[in-house]
Amino acid sequence: MKKIGVIGAGAMGAGIAQVAAQNGHQVVLSDTSQATLEKSKAKLEKVMNRLVEKGKITSEEASQIQARIQYTTELEDFAHADLVIEAIVERLDVKKSVFTALERIVKDDCLLASNTSSLSIASIAASCDLAHRVLGIHFFNPAPLMPLVEIIPAVQTSEEVLREAKELIDSWGKVSVITKDTPGFIVNRVARPFYGEALRIYEEGIADMPTIDWAMKTLGGFRMGPFELMDFIGNDINYAVTESVFQAFYNDPRYKPSFTQKRHAEAGWLGRKSGRGYYNYAEGSIMPEAIQDELLGQQVLERILAMLINEAADALFWNIASAKDIDLAMTKGVNYPKGLLKWADEIGLQKCVDKMDELYDLYREDRYRCSPLLRKKAAEKRLFYPA
Repeated sequence: MKKIGVIGAGAMGAGIAQVAAQNGHQVVLSDTSQATLEKSKAKLEKVMNRLVEKGKITSEEASQIQARIQYTTELEDFAHADLVIEAIVERLDVKKSVFTALERIVKDDCLLASNTSSLSIASIAASCDLAHRVLGIHFFNPAPLMPLVEIIPAVQTSEEVLREAKELIDSWGKVSVITKDTPGFIVNRVARPFYGEALRIYEEGIADMPTIDWAMKTLGGFRMGPFELMDFIGNDINYAVTESVFQAFYNDPRYKPSFTQKRHAEAGWLGRKSGRGYYNYAEGSIMPEAIQDELLGQQVLERILAMLINEAADALFWNIASAKDIDLAMTKGVNYPKGLLKWADEIGLQKCVDKMDELYDLYREDRYRCSPLLRKKAAEKRLFYPA
């Protein structure tokens, strides 16, 4: 593939365009806003200058990378593209209308991909006459730095298209995983308890936000605590993904959104980008102290980790992806300290089952049902990764 098209010049689209250009492709980056295109171009120039200063690339290479990107407001400029990746607003109706318009412009053998984080690829593909060439290629933000890319074939996607897309993404030095076209794919499905169960623990008054974050970082080895991470992502974005996954799974209580997060989003307390989220980021503000109680922290960690492991096991049970790809996705996509299934083997599968049963016995909510695969493997004393 020689020419790559990217629709949407926001942070994600611009990042994908940069990755493609750095790998030698001619790139067409489009957006309906000329101002957004200009902002993207200026930001790329700053990024290139920093890479030159750090000695990562030469000034000549920086100039060549920037010259490979064509900025446009016209979809017609994708006429000769070999692959077009859409990275626009997470609304199915908007995406479908874009794909319908795009198909009238591109070549018949041009691959069409969506960077959606949770929407149905089959539904997007259905908006095209040549649905076999449509698939999901989901990068993580920031695209130039994050190694993981989820590749999602729709039921309509041909094997040849899937193979071509994976070979291309792998050639860019990314870590690609193939996942079934189900809500949230791997990462945004399996990661839900990291946020949801932390919010539940807070709402029950078991521990406050700083203590939950401290437990997950200090005792669990996570780079950021749940509330820090939600503030980093943005409460509006994180809540929208949770709500989308919850609705897409027919209101399965495992993915039930939190009123605490909803109210923060409604209040405009979106996190770092708004200056206030679960924490106050205003100049001069003091971050609250965690209660560094190891016994309490261990209880918090064990509960959230059990829910995460259970979700990973259930993703494997439903053949969403292989055990290896599920663990790769969580370590490379959201920087978890260990793959969850590998972690389960280390903890002991029966301990994980016991923790889920303990939670279910207490709450009698389907939210805490143990994955059949986790229970089966524990009973048979079989590991996810046999020695």
